[in-house]
Amino acid sequence: MKKYDLIDHTADVGVKAYGKTLSEAFENAAKGMFDIITDNSEVESTGQYNIELKASDLEQLLVDFLSELLYLHSVNNIVFGFFKLDIDEANKSLKGTFYGEKFNLSKHKVGAEIKAVTYHMLEVKKNKPCRVQVLFDI
Repeated sequence: MKKYDLIDHTADVGVKAYGKTLSEAFENAAKGMFDIITDNSEVESTGQYNIELKASDLEQLLVDFLSELLYLHSVNNIVFGFFKLDIDEANKSLKGTFYGEKFNLSKHKVGAEIKAVTYHMLEVKKNKPCRVQVLFDI
């Protein structure tokens, strides 16, 4: 199964991500977002970061998760390449660990600058195989 497809949209770019589980679909959406940011550059797992989030619904959980990653990228100049999430669908929460490294121009290509995660065309399909879709403001 492929991990994700990119979606072109007027003044935006998006990801349609797939997974055997909802956790895997969220992980692949994050991978797609950082492939956009780094133009598919290889990212090493030199730093480990943990996250715990709870939201009102699964769509909001996806937006919050990706927004938190984008915030860490913007503030700390970190790019991420590996994600391990555990989503509790009933409680609309997630716990996860993700790995990355400082952005380095000699190693990473510059892709698109993502300004924000949007709600436009946002989808979370939990039927197997799972699928999520999200657009980013660039």
